[in-house]
Amino acid sequence: MTTRSAAFILVLLVLTVFISITEASSSVDFVKKTVSSHSIVIFSKSYCPYCKRAKAVFKELNKKPYVIELDEREDGWKIQEALGEIVGRRTVPQVFINGKHLGGSDDTVEAYESGELAKLLGITSSHKTDL
Repeated sequence: MTTRSAAFILVLLVLTVFISITEASSSVDFVKKTVSSHSIVIFSKSYCPYCKRAKAVFKELNKKPYVIELDEREDGWKIQEALGEIVGRRTVPQVFINGKHLGGSDDTVEAYESGELAKLLGITSSHKTDL
């Protein structure tokens, strides 16, 4: 291998690392901006039964969450990795209320059933059904 070839390979490696860091950073920025721009955000996958359960809670409360369906986006896996960095979990759903991380499906249902979710949303709720 020539010195020129080695230098070229080194440049490619540096560029690859830089691009990976930049993409990860932009995905983290996307999550943070999305969460701060909407009162209710759910990072979801359209086919996931746990995601459907979390979304049903907000339907029961007549609240429309901003939903990001990760399986319907080319960058969905990058966003899922960013969620892992931000909240320590890569699983879906991940629910945010007023910029704060609520948790996943079980956390959302538990907050709903205890009345804590209604408080977080600033609404009164007559809990109707178990989800």
